Amino acid sequence: MARRLIDISVPLENDVPADPPIQTPKLHYTDHRQSAPLVASLFPGLKPEDLPDGEGWAVERAEISTHNGTHLDAPYHFHSTMNRGERAITIDEVPLEWCLQPGVKLDFRHLPDGYVATPADVEAELGRIGHTLKPLEIVLVNTRAGERYGEADYVDSGCGMGYAATMYLLERGVRVTGTDGWSWDAPFSHTARKFAETGDASLIWEGHKAGRHIGYCHLEKLHGLEQLPSTGFTVSCFPVKIRAASAGWTRAVAIIDA
Repeated sequence: MARRLIDISVPLENDVPADPPIQTPKLHYTDHRQSAPLVASLFPGLKPEDLPDGEGWAVERAEISTHNGTHLDAPYHFHSTMNRGERAITIDEVPLEWCLQPGVKLDFRHLPDGYVATPADVEAELGRIGHTLKPLEIVLVNTRAGERYGEADYVDSGCGMGYAATMYLLERGVRVTGTDGWSWDAPFSHTARKFAETGDASLIWEGHKAGRHIGYCHLEKLHGLEQLPSTGFTVSCFPVKIRAASAGWTRAVAIIDA
């Protein structure tokens, strides 16, 4: 059977406005010529020019957060507890079976930036695509943010998923969700305005905080979701195993069997 693999991740890279300034990654590149003296120093008597073509190795050093690039958030990121009082699991404790499951795409590109999606929005989209959610399916939300990746307004773009919408998914057995936005929730700039108007702190990170009641993971900074059908694909999103961490980077891939 033919199989099509679609990369739905973004790369870690310098100088792309994919995060707020306080969370920008820094990647330092060393090429083959630059490393030759270092390689030679490891072997007494060896001169850089003795190496094949005078080249050592290419290597990179990264200063990054576990939340840079496409990553999977663990329940521990959202709160210290999950499932109404249990210790929240960290990224190295996320069940592997959560990370390779059939996918469902909700197309919310028509919703405005800063909008907080509701259960009614989720039900309407599931009705449009003719799908009933099944336990452990991975639900990906395609927002307007995907088309703004790499642009100055990316972090402020796209709709978010509210507490009630998130619980709607979790109560039906979903344990991994994803978005092409910077955050599963509405962009902070929009939430900040609502908080200033209302003083209601429950609006802040409400989708994330659903994990206090039912533990779950979500993918952030996905890309290219418009390439996917609504159903009929599998998502692979195994995170890098970092001890006791709140998130892990992932090369998220959609798999379509033709």
